[in-house]
Amino acid sequence: MARETKKHLRETEKFKLDFLYKLQTLHGKELEEASNNDKYTALVGVLRDRISQNWVATNRDYSEKSRKQVYYFSMEFLLGKLLPMYLINMGVHDVCRDALAELDIDIDKLTEAEPDAGLGNGGLGRLAACFMDSIAAMKLPGHGNGIRYRYGLFEQKIVDGHQVELPDNWLKDGYAWEYRRGDRATEVRFGGHVRTEATGNKLTFIHEGYEPVLAVPYDVPIIGHENNTVNTLRLWNAEPIEGEFDLPTFNRGDYLKAVEYKHSVERISKILYPEDNFYEGRLLRLKQQYFFVSAGIQSIIRRFKKRRGPIRALPDRVTIHINDTHPAVAVPELMRILMDEEGLGWDDAWDITTRTVSYTNHTIMPEALEKWPVQMFKTLLPRIYMIVEEINERYCRRLWQRYPGNWDKIAQMAIIADEQVHMARLAVVGSFSVNGVAALHTDILKKHLFHHYYEDMPHKFNNKTNGITHRRWLLRANRGLAEVLTDTIGKSWVEHPEDLTNLLKYDSDASVQEKLKQVKLQNKEHLARHIKEKYDVLVDPASIFDVQIKRIHAYKRQLLNVLHVMDLYNRLKDNPDLDIVPRTFLFGGKAAPGYYLAKQIIKLINMLAYKINNDLSIKGKLKVVFLENYSVSLGEMVFPASDVSEQISTASKEASGTGNMKFMLNGAVTMGTMDGANVEIRNAVGDDNIFIFGLNSDQVIDFYRYGGYKSYDCYNNDKRIKLILDQLVNGYLPGGKDEFRPIFDSLLRDNDEFFVLKDFDDYATAQERLDQRFRDQGVWSKMSIHNIAHAGIFSSDRSIAEYAIGIWNVKPAEIPRL
Repeated sequence: MARETKKHLRETEKFKLDFLYKLQTLHGKELEEASNNDKYTALVGVLRDRISQNWVATNRDYSEKSRKQVYYFSMEFLLGKLLPMYLINMGVHDVCRDALAELDIDIDKLTEAEPDAGLGNGGLGRLAACFMDSIAAMKLPGHGNGIRYRYGLFEQKIVDGHQVELPDNWLKDGYAWEYRRGDRATEVRFGGHVRTEATGNKLTFIHEGYEPVLAVPYDVPIIGHENNTVNTLRLWNAEPIEGEFDLPTFNRGDYLKAVEYKHSVERISKILYPEDNFYEGRLLRLKQQYFFVSAGIQSIIRRFKKRRGPIRALPDRVTIHINDTHPAVAVPELMRILMDEEGLGWDDAWDITTRTVSYTNHTIMPEALEKWPVQMFKTLLPRIYMIVEEINERYCRRLWQRYPGNWDKIAQMAIIADEQVHMARLAVVGSFSVNGVAALHTDILKKHLFHHYYEDMPHKFNNKTNGITHRRWLLRANRGLAEVLTDTIGKSWVEHPEDLTNLLKYDSDASVQEKLKQVKLQNKEHLARHIKEKYDVLVDPASIFDVQIKRIHAYKRQLLNVLHVMDLYNRLKDNPDLDIVPRTFLFGGKAAPGYYLAKQIIKLINMLAYKINNDLSIKGKLKVVFLENYSVSLGEMVFPASDVSEQISTASKEASGTGNMKFMLNGAVTMGTMDGANVEIRNAVGDDNIFIFGLNSDQVIDFYRYGGYKSYDCYNNDKRIKLILDQLVNGYLPGGKDEFRPIFDSLLRDNDEFFVLKDFDDYATAQERLDQRFRDQGVWSKMSIHNIAHAGIFSSDRSIAEYAIGIWNVKPAEIPRL
């Protein structure tokens, strides 16, 4: 023990000196005159120096030993703050904390100086970040490829109950973790035309008159947990090919043309998901997708050739994994490079491509499967369209031979159909693996969405249930719970999350239950203070914290939650002495700027919150709070404080979900439909430790297919539903009679597409069961323990192990310590 103490003191002193030296060399300041941001960047600088050595060693090992590497292409990487996780992963958190404390610096204040990187929106981006973390933690050769968005999605403000979108200027002070690699920039081409020349027996394709864009990589190190692996997240920034702008054109007097080129280029990496309800917005989205895909694949091929590998060996050394349908253009882009730049014929190029690219589908929602008008696609990407057209012709020819005369089936499988390029179809046809992200979701892909493809190519389809990086959500976000777990079952769960099941031995242990209750209470008190400071709403930490935080969308059914809150409020107004456990309903999430109905739901939540929170007659038994501008950092505060996890999407619509896993890991109990990974959570924890309600996926699909549901029947036959729907349009709520008419119409006139009213009664009944169960804290603690104990199977470590073995065929690489 004395030896460990001496070692800690030596390391603390060295860290302190390194920090002071970095502060001086970076900013030329003494400690007393340095700002928090100065201190933050100095701290990151100390860590970067240590990380860089392992980064170089990792890349050298991958190159010299010709390791097979996976490249994960995603439109989003929702990283959260890297500083606290890197301190944990490097094993220097305590040393850093003590060194800074000796300098009278609060490490938490420096963590606050780091922006949440504006590189994602919701589950897709957070999953990609979790996967990057687990790939490095498991010492696998794997990297990310995406876009360096200048403003991310948007910063959400709630003004008079409305969502207002502001630029998320997360890069205003730079990003301390990134390294600009200007020498590795590459050119991406848009528009123009393609001229064909015959050279002997071979056709040559010459792209002319195009708009060139310089793709400049910014690399972010992704470090493994207590190992020496440092992988790379490469983010591409769009810059004018001539520098600031076309100076010769400017000097000739064509100022507007020169400036327009500069602005046109910079728009590509300006924001995440530009609005696509008009032509220019859709065009920009397609441009973004090709931009980062083309730049990424060019970079991969360049690195591969540097190792002097024969191009036909590419599938043995590289897997390009496309995360959802956005990067599906990777299929024709790889074909273009193999044929036009590497000189391969079609058959060889197709063989290599279809053994290199793998595809994860994340949704069955039509708007996310992406279709592009042929004319738009052809105009923006003329050579790529030629290749897609040829892929389609060859594939349809094969289908004609296999299914002669079945024109309807072939039309449903064609990549180009109805003057649209179908990107999900392209991804399925052009990849060697197609996976869903939960058992139910994969089953739906096989039976419904991709049924014809599954019949044609069953060997491609497999399931890989999503996961979360348990280290962030416990070691970082819930240190109190992490300490109780380690004290109770040992620390093996950090590297082997499946060992969390050892907690089941203590599910009835009163002392363990009490420790967990105290941790939960402290987390709730922390969140309650935040709510009081930010929103001036006083919430009771002893109340049930019932939480739904996720992207605002009709199928996720925040509306079902709100209607139940309205019903509960009505019951309290009728009887203020109603015997219920006090409840705090917490909502959070962003609505797409052009999604009017989702923004109306946000307004409804806020207007209802205003009415309830200011009503003294209900004696504080009910509170509603909308948590503004949801982010990873806010999630790190909310998940540990939650008692109830609302996972109430329309069955069959949510591919998996990962928020449900974070809640579960932190001891919340799920209120959910049999949708996505809820099914697997139920299977893990058992019926006694979850609240399941509502239609199942088969019932929902049958209603869509055969009809039979009339929402007016629910309105006319259930007095509760009639009352709360009428309250939407009779002036009962702040905002006027017509404010929530669109919500009313979506439920009745448009026949309730997502079965909100159909599931209402069963949902309300499940909520009453929850209320009764919570009263017995011994029973509730046992339920919470079972959720924590079974959460290990939902670690992204497990997911990545399955990807590595079952799809990518990549193996761990032990990087020696320098």
